[in-house]
Order: sequence, then structure tokens, then C-alpha cells
Amino acid sequence: MVSPADFIPIAEDSGLILPIGEWVLRTAVQQNRAWQQAGLGNFAMAVNISAVQFRQASLAQMVGQILREFGLAPGWLELELTEGITMEDPLTAIGIMDRLHEQGVRLSIDDFGTGYSSLSYLKRFRINKLKIDQSFVQDITSDPDDEAIVEAVISLADSLQLRTIAEGVETAEQLEFLRSKGCDEIQGYYFSKPLPAQELEALLRAHNDRNS
Repeated sequence: MVSPADFIPIAEDSGLILPIGEWVLRTAVQQNRAWQQAGLGNFAMAVNISAVQFRQASLAQMVGQILREFGLAPGWLELELTEGITMEDPLTAIGIMDRLHEQGVRLSIDDFGTGYSSLSYLKRFRINKLKIDQSFVQDITSDPDDEAIVEAVISLADSLQLRTIAEGVETAEQLEFLRSKGCDEIQGYYFSKPLPAQELEALLRAHNDRNS
């Protein structure tokens, strides 16, 4: 296994990130549509977008074409952008996000709080969700500073009518804290480790069976 932290910079420098990114997006959309058709429920599939991909003028057009190709409603695709991507050129970013938003695609800011977001731009970004970085989640039950930051992000998102999702949730105590503060979603090992598609499908079927 090779960490994304190792291969993504190489892919970006060589230009390979564009065909790789398109393949990832197409595969994710195709898989989500297949799960919906199999009766596993409707849910958004989140896909990370790199800085090089985001700067492509044809990004919104490509996303729309892939969605039409597989017949997936735009609301079931969520594109994750880092703070750094959005703040490199905020005005250009606003234009790209507006075009994606007009198609009905969901957008989220990944690793929120670790970069240098401008609140004046944040209110202009057509996003749906803020992702709370795992570096703040790790010690929220023991570090008052992390607790205050997480609570502030949730409060900010709520005021802007955005949803929040916390990354790196590994314990019941972290989950309970986040739930008590009004965090909408979680991801992390407390729910499940990353899984191949077949194993995730089995997990979804088991979840549906328990709730049927």
C-alpha cells in the first residue's frame, strides 16, 4: 500500500492526477448508482478533489457528464475541497463552486480549521458541509482547547445553515460529545475502518436488515 500523501504530489506534478481523478470520480458515481439500484439506499458518495483538478475550467462540465452517463442524481455526489484549494484564488473558486452548485452537486470544505479560511469568503462559498479535522477530534474529551474549537465550528456551521461532519471518530466518548454539541455526521474507525466495495456492501446490507 502506498499512502496518498506519497503518490498524490507526484501525480499532481506529472499531470497524472487529471486522468486518475476522473477515473476515481467515474468509479465512485458508477458504484453509488449500482448500490442504489441494488436497493441499498440513497446516500451521497464523497470524492476528494485535488487542487490541480479544481483549477480545470472543465471540471463542472466533466462532473455533469459523468452523472448523466450513469444516471445518478447530482444530490448524491459530494465533492470535498480543502481549505487551501478554495483560498488559493477565492474569486475563481467561487465561480467554480457556483457552477457545481447550480448542477445540484454537494460541496464540502475538508479539514476545516487547519488552513486559513477567510470568514468573509466562507459565507460566499456555495457549500453544504464543513468537515472537522481529526486533529481537533482526537482529544476533544480531554483538551479544553480542542473542545472549544470543535464547538465553535459546529456553532458557525449551524449559523450558516451548513451541516458538519467530524473526522477520525474512534471512541464512544468522542461520539457522545459530538452528538451533544449538535454535530450532524461522523466518520472514523468507531463506525468502520475503510473497506473495499464488496465488504462495504455487506455492511450496508446488514445495517438495512437491522433497521427493516
